[in-house]
Amino acid sequence: MGLKLRSFGLVEWRGLIYAGFILSFVFCCQLVLLQPLVAVAAGDAALFERVSQSVKVKKYSEALNDLNAAIEADPSLSEAYWRRASILRQLCRYEESEKSYKKFLEMKPGNSAAEKELSQLYQAQNALNSANNLFESGDFTKALEYIDKVVLVFSPACSKAKLLKVRLLISEKDYSEAISETGYILKEDENNLEALLLRGRAYYYLADHDIATRHYQKGLRLDPEHGELKKAYFGLKNLLKKTKSAEDNAGKGKLRLSVEEYKAALAMDPNHTAHNLHLHLGLCKVYVKLGRGKDAVTSCTDVLDIDEEQTEALVQRGEAKLLVEDWDGAVADLKAAAEKSPQDMNIREALSRAERSLKLSQRKDWYKILGVSKTTSISEIKKAYKKLALLWHPDKNVENREEAEAKFREIAAAYEVNNLFIISRSPNFISSF
Repeated sequence: MGLKLRSFGLVEWRGLIYAGFILSFVFCCQLVLLQPLVAVAAGDAALFERVSQSVKVKKYSEALNDLNAAIEADPSLSEAYWRRASILRQLCRYEESEKSYKKFLEMKPGNSAAEKELSQLYQAQNALNSANNLFESGDFTKALEYIDKVVLVFSPACSKAKLLKVRLLISEKDYSEAISETGYILKEDENNLEALLLRGRAYYYLADHDIATRHYQKGLRLDPEHGELKKAYFGLKNLLKKTKSAEDNAGKGKLRLSVEEYKAALAMDPNHTAHNLHLHLGLCKVYVKLGRGKDAVTSCTDVLDIDEEQTEALVQRGEAKLLVEDWDGAVADLKAAAEKSPQDMNIREALSRAERSLKLSQRKDWYKILGVSKTTSISEIKKAYKKLALLWHPDKNVENREEAEAKFREIAAAYEVNNLFIISRSPNFISSF
């Protein structure tokens, strides 16, 4: 009986050993078979974490390279298609993005989040096309709405949309905002040629020509044959050269040549109002020196149309109106200038002259009574007086004696004061009046 128990115990233990061996074998097989799956899952997590980090720091090319490599290694990796589609949408590479979204939805049909993003892609794509069309048609405000409220919401990394926005801001004459927007673009890519061009153009229209030149030069160092940059750089260079020539000729007393130079400079860019203000004012001053009052009034008015606070333009227009004998207009302009610069003695002096001229103009026009011009000499005035005195002498006008007497007295008075009027036109007389 004891031998049987001992024998049964050995068999039992042998069975247990075999069972343990089989279990160990199965467990080892499971480990071997599951290890690649675990490794793949861990690798995918690392990939997507790396892609997220790249997107966060705006290294979109690195993120796309990682996703493309992962898809090539495993074409069934659905999430990689979705991630790639999202990045391409943000970059407004819409056709490529659409293909990736559709591939993902083939693998994961009915995914509502992906379907929503695909819908946003279509909205952004249509909005960008609309913005471009509106820009071409000149509706800049509406185009900006499409860019800000749709395109850059769903495609925040879209370089094309950002640059179009800057072009629209420049067209709207919002140069400070254009400078701000190009600053963000150049912070991400300091060698972006179009951003350098547009930022330079914004500074140019603010008449900050030194900074504009530096932007153009930097762009041309990167690409010496860039057409728009070359045109902008040499256009600015020629404008400044022509402006300096006009100023130099005015300073040398070559007034007629200076007029032609100013006109040529103004024709170079009629839209450059910040600089053209300066050109119009220079031209107005030259016209005043030439005694071309009507032309001077026009040029100074051009200045005031750009900036109504330009005191010097008011003064020069006042002087120009004196030349054309618009006494009321001269007084009005010089009064406005004196209110803006109450301490300027030169303006107060000019206003006094204008007021004296206005007072003189309100008297009778003795020259007109004698039928002579204001440039007529005293001897010619004497001849005109004798002729009219004989014509209107009461003894020779018996039938209309009363009218003739009045006319004769008026002619005599005109002759008496003609010397005063001749002298009053000289600067020495006006300054001592």
